[in-house]
Amino acid sequence: MSKFNPSNLSVTFLPPATPYKPVEERKYTMTHSDETGELFLTVGYCYDISMINAEKHDEVLAEWVPSGGQFVLKGKVHVSGGEFDEQYSKVRFMIFQRELNLALTAIIYGDRIFFHNYPWLLDSPIYIEFESIYPTYHQVLYYGTPRQYLASALKQSVS
Repeated sequence: MSKFNPSNLSVTFLPPATPYKPVEERKYTMTHSDETGELFLTVGYCYDISMINAEKHDEVLAEWVPSGGQFVLKGKVHVSGGEFDEQYSKVRFMIFQRELNLALTAIIYGDRIFFHNYPWLLDSPIYIEFESIYPTYHQVLYYGTPRQYLASALKQSVS
């Protein structure tokens, strides 16, 4: 698994979103560069379509949604919509599983001022949907809470 390095993270806010608002409909677009290892996070009311690579589809998209009286961070990754065969979809599924901790750490760390203002969201559940036409790889998995990722990021940035 790749180690999180805060100096490799660039964060952009799409107005009118700020580090302080909104909670509902707050969306994250997380991408990266394979060549440089840089991570790119956009926070806004909508996903940053300009950051999405239509050929690779290797971004992580997430948003805060109300659910059962609390907010949940729901994310999604694109495994296959039919453009990849089942074997390659398996590889993509495994890569996403391996790299999601890094992506979630970057999202939570990149928006840490937001969590300072809404500390109750640190214990909200995170669910990631793996989107695929192949039933084996179409799953929704629990990925802990923002508190875990923020603690990990802060620990790594100190070491």
